[in-house]
Amino acid sequence: MKLTLLLLNSLKGLPARMDHYSRFSPSPLSIKQFLEFGMKSANEKKSFEFLRQELPIRICNMMKEMNLLPEKLLKMPSVKLVNSWYLQTLQDLLEFEDSVNDSPTRERFTESLTTIRNRHANVVETIAQGVLEMREGKWNVDPHEECNIQYFLDRFLMSRISIRMLINQHTLVFGSETNGHSSRHIGSIDPNCDVVSVTQDAYDSARYLCDQYYLASPELEIFTKNGSDPTSGIHMVYVPSHLYHILFEIFKNSMRAVMEHHGVAAEEFPKIKVMVTKGKEDVTIKVSDEGGGIPRSVTDEMFNYMYTTAPSPPKPGTTTIPPLAGYGFGLPIGRLYAKYFQGDLQVSSMDGYGTDAVIYLKKLSSEANELLPVFNSSASRHYKTPAITHDWSRAGNHVRPYHSIYRSMSRCYKTTSIPVTLAN
Repeated sequence: MKLTLLLLNSLKGLPARMDHYSRFSPSPLSIKQFLEFGMKSANEKKSFEFLRQELPIRICNMMKEMNLLPEKLLKMPSVKLVNSWYLQTLQDLLEFEDSVNDSPTRERFTESLTTIRNRHANVVETIAQGVLEMREGKWNVDPHEECNIQYFLDRFLMSRISIRMLINQHTLVFGSETNGHSSRHIGSIDPNCDVVSVTQDAYDSARYLCDQYYLASPELEIFTKNGSDPTSGIHMVYVPSHLYHILFEIFKNSMRAVMEHHGVAAEEFPKIKVMVTKGKEDVTIKVSDEGGGIPRSVTDEMFNYMYTTAPSPPKPGTTTIPPLAGYGFGLPIGRLYAKYFQGDLQVSSMDGYGTDAVIYLKKLSSEANELLPVFNSSASRHYKTPAITHDWSRAGNHVRPYHSIYRSMSRCYKTTSIPVTLAN
């Protein structure tokens, strides 16, 4: 009974603390800053001071925005579960808000960060399950709500990537765990990341899944071009796990497309071809398949969460075998990982032939700054603004009266530009 009362009392103060921290914008770091901190001036005291302020800021920005989602989504059991995880995490972090910065406190803080990271291991699958619960239930989702959900998921999942990056750097640099990283890693960053090697690893993992589902898989062919030094391989300062995640999702999509387009009974399958280049500003990776391509009418849907042509996957925790496809989160999250350090992921397709996925990464670590969502008045207005009506004719549309089109179009010229809601 006493423990319950203590918990309720501690939760009572959370809304006020959330309001306080959400007024601050997150402070984006570059890969170079992450790297230099871990190599030259690794100082656990400074890291503790920074994280006990920065982590609540990022979490509170995210949670304030979550409250603006459609109520029908917030009522879903899986979304409630995710929200409870973040409330517990915020409570855990606030315990260190005014703590003395001494060795025992820092040790407890590092242990707490490890607990937090483990607690949030299944956030992506669980939030995806929440959206599925809403869509499979009695709720109808209008276009405005759909737009808001897509907008939120981009920002929510980018925040999650950034929070895990901060936690991983601290626990790997100052904690006892190595988490499978080699001795040359600075936290989760490899100062000499071998892009081709990571590409091969991602392909091997995707091929293993493909073989399980189809009992066959397409081969891989890699080409490289180093514009800076033609005699050497392609290396860069990057987070190998991020690059692996992007490539793994692309390879899964490509393999599934090739297998289903050519049929599992085919004697051979066209190879997946990868071109890796290093130029003055970018490291670029192009993955090309001959999987039949994608109709232009659905190309825009590819980066929409929950868009997939595969069967729905099993619920989180019910199987140990990861699905080859099903949630529809893979490619959108892959693009977020690319964008996180100012890169990008673009897809172009030739219907009837195949698809090219192009990953752009910043070559210079000093230019690879975190791209972070900021909760402010501009972001909150997005959830209240109705979807913009089309002011171009579309095939199959009924003709609207001219004055109706004119009113819709004229509003565009009177609307002020929306301030940037991403931290650069």
